[in-house]
Amino acid sequence: MKIAMIGQKGVPAIFGGIEKHVEELGAELAKKHEVLVYARNWYTPKNISVYKGMKVLHRGTLHTKHLDAIVHTFVCTLDAIFVQKAEVIHYHGVGPSLLSFIPRILSPKTKVISTFHCIDRYHQKWNWFARTMLALGEKAACTFAHQTIAVSKTIQNYALNEYKCYTVYNPNGVSPVDKNIGSSALKEFGLEKDKYLVMISRLVAHKGAHYLIKAFKNAKIKNPQLLKDYKLAIVGGSAFTDNYVEYLHRLAGNDKDIIFTGNQSGKKLNELYANAKMLIHPSENEGLPITVLQAMSYGVPTLVSDIPEHQEVIIDNRFWFTNASTVSLTNKIIGLLKNPDLLQTAGRKNKQTAERNYAWEDIAKKTENIYQLNEKISELKLKTV
Repeated sequence: MKIAMIGQKGVPAIFGGIEKHVEELGAELAKKHEVLVYARNWYTPKNISVYKGMKVLHRGTLHTKHLDAIVHTFVCTLDAIFVQKAEVIHYHGVGPSLLSFIPRILSPKTKVISTFHCIDRYHQKWNWFARTMLALGEKAACTFAHQTIAVSKTIQNYALNEYKCYTVYNPNGVSPVDKNIGSSALKEFGLEKDKYLVMISRLVAHKGAHYLIKAFKNAKIKNPQLLKDYKLAIVGGSAFTDNYVEYLHRLAGNDKDIIFTGNQSGKKLNELYANAKMLIHPSENEGLPITVLQAMSYGVPTLVSDIPEHQEVIIDNRFWFTNASTVSLTNKIIGLLKNPDLLQTAGRKNKQTAERNYAWEDIAKKTENIYQLNEKISELKLKTV
């Protein structure tokens, strides 16, 4: 099959959960199929035309907060239909899925798949118009696609209740971890193995970095002896959210124990995951966070806000804190750091869960079956006409 992936910024994944999802899923599918991944020039260097067996196609867009994704999706959709003649067009995210009606009209034989990654309209960075368009994108993803995929059971239930859409649950995943990973990259950031807490995320308000910074500072005040050797690493950068990033730096103030690393990838990012004492994910709204799954795959204990999407993955409620509560997060940080045996046990269980339930190889096989099932359904429809 010739499969076109549309909606992601590109590959390799520098930042962004959808980009990581497409990179890993596409690489698995490319072992058997021709996979086309569309990229935006500002994200993926133009000299990258093949990556992990996938063909990388650079197409133009308008690099602004509100037009970047939709313009790129439009251009790529037409290219996938008329130039590449893709057999499957797979949209990633509800924003890009807004245009999933186009191949249904212009290329009826093309299979259209949409992955519902997150309820994006809840994100604080969007204005009312963008939220309206994202809501329409949700409806389009649940209406025009031959099959809609939900990356979490929470989203699966949401699609059923909101749009009467029966989706297929197929989560995000993780790749096998390099067993020989080191810690040399930590020196650049003034970090030491097992002596820092880490948050890895785009720095947008709904991800909750401000709660974590406040909680970390409060924990140091409440129990300075316990926290005296620990630092907090905030890994990630702006996503058209420069004002929010500036606010986070002001919030951290002159605290030398709070480190902003900016966006990281490759070896540095892997080491930041693998050597952390604990990953903290204070997000107020999610799909199924790859950053949590990635930390789990490294055997890192993970503390998360108690939203349903997190509870699907982290089932031990001792590693939940009340969503948007700095007080609850402060107390959890102190309580867990006081219990190293619990952290060690949780890390081991996390690794087992990630390997058993979230392997990209299995997720790719299920995706392939979804493509082929729709192919068979279409063939049956043609025979009955």
